[in-house]
Amino acid sequence: MTRDARGLGGAWTKYQRHAAHTPSPDLARHVERYWVVSWDYREPYRQLIVPFPNVHLTFQDGGATVNGVFSGHQTRVLEGRSGVFGVAFRPGCFRPFLGASVSTLTDRSVDAREIFGPELPDAPDVAAVERFLRARLPQPDPQADEAAEIVAMIAAEPRITRVDALADELGTSVRRLQRLFAEYVGIGPKWVIRRYRLREATERLGEGNWAALAAELGYADQAHFARDFKDMFGEPPTWYAERC
Repeated sequence: MTRDARGLGGAWTKYQRHAAHTPSPDLARHVERYWVVSWDYREPYRQLIVPFPNVHLTFQDGGATVNGVFSGHQTRVLEGRSGVFGVAFRPGCFRPFLGASVSTLTDRSVDAREIFGPELPDAPDVAAVERFLRARLPQPDPQADEAAEIVAMIAAEPRITRVDALADELGTSVRRLQRLFAEYVGIGPKWVIRRYRLREATERLGEGNWAALAAELGYADQAHFARDFKDMFGEPPTWYAERC
């Protein structure tokens, strides 16, 4: 996709392109997708990034970074002509590579060499990165699979709006879900539920009935919904609806 857009700082972009690639079957247990973004900016561009519960491995300008789950939106300033190749791991499935609680990466980015060692792909593309990951595949971890399946369930089921209801449906306790998510996803189940319900809200803001939408998404009142939306997307829902 190519688009011309006005950045948050008001500078016109020359172009920005996005592409996504699916992983090979033998890596699909761990990797959700590969993504590529390239750009050519005449002036600095402030890019708003809204998080999902994925850990990302990103390659840019000869270096590589592991980015944990960020609890709120971020703004990155991008300049000139450059690009990023990224690996989005399935929620819960970076824990076997890390060998430690994924919560240690929450709201953090670290040099990929700290986790994977010094031998990083020189010219990252799908083939090179898949060879890199295959050489480092961890042993299967049933709890990683469980965490990934629960996140997928939350994403697919709009009716899931509370952690206690999710725990009851799964036949487990709220405390166990919280421990599982802290260890494998890096952020709590309440945040994950909120993130996917707010994604649905962006598709329905044109309905105009804010109070009814907030209640349907599990919020006690419209003000709480508006606060959460602004924390996640960087602007109030009214502004988002007018802009989009």
